[in-house]
Amino acid sequence: MTKAANSPGTDERLDLVARLLHRDGLMLIIDKPAGIPVHRGPRNSRDKSGVALEDFFDSLRFGLPRPPVLAHRLDRDTSGCLVLGRHRKATASLGLLFKHNRVSKTYWAVVEGAPEADEGVIDIPLGRLNSERGWWQKPDPNGLPSKTNWKVLGRARGETRLTWLALEPVTGRTHQLRVHCAAMGWPILGDAIYGTAPREGSAMLQLHAREISVPLSKNKPAVTVTAPVPSHMREQLTLCGWTQE
Repeated sequence: MTKAANSPGTDERLDLVARLLHRDGLMLIIDKPAGIPVHRGPRNSRDKSGVALEDFFDSLRFGLPRPPVLAHRLDRDTSGCLVLGRHRKATASLGLLFKHNRVSKTYWAVVEGAPEADEGVIDIPLGRLNSERGWWQKPDPNGLPSKTNWKVLGRARGETRLTWLALEPVTGRTHQLRVHCAAMGWPILGDAIYGTAPREGSAMLQLHAREISVPLSKNKPAVTVTAPVPSHMREQLTLCGWTQE
């Protein structure tokens, strides 16, 4: 297993071999960099350099005739564990695991504000904001059931009202963690859609897919992988009590 680089520089972050966290015959898990979309699309799917992560999957074939494909997705501005299927059968199996919420995921986030409790559950249905905003979501009593477990891992001292959370999505709705945190009154730092960050020139989103556990093989333990903390989150996490790895 290879430790991934933390630098957000364009050239290095697109060296996906250097960002490989796990490799076996069925799947790969890479450390996705923040600030780049995972897949191509007609609108808002490419960053300012005109690329998507999929454009570089050919470097991850490792002798197979075709490049791997996405088994799920992460938001453009979210970093961390991203699972790829190495061939059609494996990708189909992975798709079912994600669809039925059998893949365990833990995200780290730095949020603005201070939850009163140290842990809890957010159970707020979500629906589309409107037809014009595509993926954007909102709390909606008539929306899809959406549940997130959360736990405080650290709190900033003094007047800085920042909190370090572990977030475990029980369901897998689009933008679920971002909408849930905002709805609770502690939006994720750097969130320019659901939080307080300005749309232009804002800090990077403080949301990282820290760990993933995939029970892909019936006769083997689940594959559990941890992604290193990205450079853009280290300062704020340190304020909240994180000690560097």
